[in-house]
Amino acid sequence: MNDALAALYPQHLATLRERTDTALARGGFEHLVVPAGRPITKFLDDQDYPFIVNPHFKHWLPLVDAPGSWLVYTPGEKPKLVFLQPRDYWHVVPEAPTGYWVDHFDIVVVRKAADAIAELPGLARSAVIGDQHCGLQDIVANNPPEVIDHLHYHRAFKTPYELELMREASRRGTRGHRAAERAFRDGASELGIHQAYLAAVGQLDAELPYASIVGLNEHGAVLHYTNFDRSAPADSRSFLIDAGASASGYASDITRTYAGKNAGEFQALIDSVDAAEQSFVARVRAGQSYPELHVHAHHVLAGVLREHGFIRMSAESAVESGVSSAFFPHGLGHGIGMQVHDVGGFQAAETGGTIAKPEGHPYLRLTRKLEAGMVVTIEPGIYFIDMLLAELKDKPFSGDIDWTRVDAFRKYGGIRIEDDVVCTASEPENLTRDAFALL
Repeated sequence: MNDALAALYPQHLATLRERTDTALARGGFEHLVVPAGRPITKFLDDQDYPFIVNPHFKHWLPLVDAPGSWLVYTPGEKPKLVFLQPRDYWHVVPEAPTGYWVDHFDIVVVRKAADAIAELPGLARSAVIGDQHCGLQDIVANNPPEVIDHLHYHRAFKTPYELELMREASRRGTRGHRAAERAFRDGASELGIHQAYLAAVGQLDAELPYASIVGLNEHGAVLHYTNFDRSAPADSRSFLIDAGASASGYASDITRTYAGKNAGEFQALIDSVDAAEQSFVARVRAGQSYPELHVHAHHVLAGVLREHGFIRMSAESAVESGVSSAFFPHGLGHGIGMQVHDVGGFQAAETGGTIAKPEGHPYLRLTRKLEAGMVVTIEPGIYFIDMLLAELKDKPFSGDIDWTRVDAFRKYGGIRIEDDVVCTASEPENLTRDAFALL
């Protein structure tokens, strides 16, 4: 894989330089300065939270564990890495940078975090991108909107180098999903399933792009369930896993739902949601409005609810009345890349602005029109959430819902199927299904 990355990286770097040149010119800045960040110390403690690198830093180079380091870019000059390699016998000291990318940078090694200041350009003329934890005491990130808006808008378009890393993240994630399914079939607890996932992926919790969701039975109805029961239930009727993996800081985001033994009707519902999901993936084409695809998904899923006997109203009525939103209460998906919920999802243009969410759909995370090079998730679901279903019982259309059938499915929690999909100039590339196929 390193040979492929080595071949693709120069073009990736050239793309970042071009984007940054334009962004800096628009903001009237001469330099881009990006801190990798530093660990955040826990309150009333002397230990740190797991380090998370600044995404603007790892966009340029595949370093995700270099706290205290800095990236400096000046148009027309070679990018510079100020690499912190402290004298420390308490922790593992980062090794000197090596690999396919190092020849593209001027690398300066410093031994103390404060020594980096001497290696940075004049900050009054610099766009410094980071949060309040990123810099040194005397350096404050200014995050100029003119620069941020341009970079975030174009970050939606992945370079071939980035796509190769995302394919690897998908391959790692699907290995974990296969191991998790086996653990579920063997009767493991949620914690045991998660541990099987980590072992197969080869990553720690802190290295994953997000906290894994591993829900058995009714827990599948909790959209962000991360509790990990230590004991297995007496009867594992259903299993929902939403878990990804990382590759040099790039994420995969994968969800699958499985039926346990003697759950034929639930399996039939899974199959219908899976077929619907694949039909939505097929619509990931250049020019497709993502909000319109989200609303279309509501109509299709309302048809699934009617087909399986949960509602008696038409799909149109189910969407207009909000019934479909009670069974499918989240967005169809989001942009993905260095961050699992990538930036710029609502941005109207490279100069800023916001594209509003469709009325009645407050949790949609992406409102842009799809274009070639974008990577998005497609993750429809049908859930049996007690709180949302209780709200429907007082509505005039309550009689159009078969409550006996709904109640029979509460024990399964819910269904979500999620793939990571590249919008291309022609057929979409399904990173997730391709990775599963390799297994």
